[in-house]
Amino acid sequence: MTVLYEQDYGLWAEQIADLLSAGRFAELDIDNLVEEVRDLSKRERDRLLSSLRLIVNHLLKWDYQPQISLKSWQITIQRERLHIIRYLKDSPSLKRYLTDEWLDETYVVASLNAQKETDLEFPVDCPYSIEDVLERPINLG
Repeated sequence: MTVLYEQDYGLWAEQIADLLSAGRFAELDIDNLVEEVRDLSKRERDRLLSSLRLIVNHLLKWDYQPQISLKSWQITIQRERLHIIRYLKDSPSLKRYLTDEWLDETYVVASLNAQKETDLEFPVDCPYSIEDVLERPINLG
């Protein structure tokens, strides 16, 4: 099974599911199965942080280019906030990543992306709290 994992991940996953369903636990590729289950948690965390990053990116553009303030930025912020609500509903333990510390890490990438998009300079330190990112009203006009 380990060789199959390295050569055809999709087939490996199907066979693991079949073995689990049949209760044939002794035949499982335990090492790779454990790693995949661990990765599931990381993927959920990464989805949450990706939404956080997108919100921060668009808040920066919103705040530092008020003369533009595109509706699409507002839509993206609202959409990603809804995604975060859904992620937390599905996995409440993800809330531990909604801290100023994780926000600071996310800010580094978000500000670099916003800088590339706008040619503007942004603060070195994140100007937002986690509450700003998740709840601050964003309205046109």
